[in-house]
Amino acid sequence: MSRISEDQVKHVAHLARLAISEEEAVMFTSQLDAIISFAEQLNELDTDHVPPTTHVLPMKNIMRDDVSKEGLPVDEVLKNAPDHKNGQIRVPSIIE
Repeated sequence: MSRISEDQVKHVAHLARLAISEEEAVMFTSQLDAIISFAEQLNELDTDHVPPTTHVLPMKNIMRDDVSKEGLPVDEVLKNAPDHKNGQIRVPSIIE
């Protein structure tokens, strides 16, 4: 027995704004039924002792220590700014 009907396939196609023929509806019904069968097989696996993961490969960030150091002199920074006043870089106002 199929877990999905042709009417359901046609309904989903309609929601997705897809035009499918009768032959395509039959084909998609059998394909989706096979996919659902495979997903149900996964439910039979014993995963009690398997830790949850977010990725298949072990991933970790390798980051350097955050060390503060002296930045550029203010005069050097302001030399590249198109507009500045009182040691600050001026930018256009974006408040409406």
